[in-house]
Amino acid sequence: MDYKEISKKTVGHLYQAHTSIRNSEVDNKLIALAELRISQLNGCSYCCSFHANELREMGMESSLIDKIPGYKHSRSFDHKQILVLQWTDAVTHLTNDMETLLQELKQEFSEKEIVELTSSISLMNALNRLRISLGDPF
Repeated sequence: MDYKEISKKTVGHLYQAHTSIRNSEVDNKLIALAELRISQLNGCSYCCSFHANELREMGMESSLIDKIPGYKHSRSFDHKQILVLQWTDAVTHLTNDMETLLQELKQEFSEKEIVELTSSISLMNALNRLRISLGDPF
């Protein structure tokens, strides 16, 4: 189903929000990292491919991208990347450790960055669900 065409206005607003987030003060590599992790968690094959390629184009090494699913058992990620991945997991699954993670995020990110990052995570979960449920298989 061509959901983007069928509901141009509504879906268009979602993509406008995505553009706004990408133009915010949050490092786009961190946003793309979160978007890839969300896509992995949700099983959106199109989005996994898209965001992995995007991260490569941004200069992230393929070997690091390959380690994202196992980031909890890796020393390859820096502190901010780990926080973003943990927050992505927590927001996607609405885990019980969100308050603790939020306090850790506040040590590294401004409140505006946290809102933008969380908006990005929420939006990408919605976009994954649209693609998986209504999009053409990839």
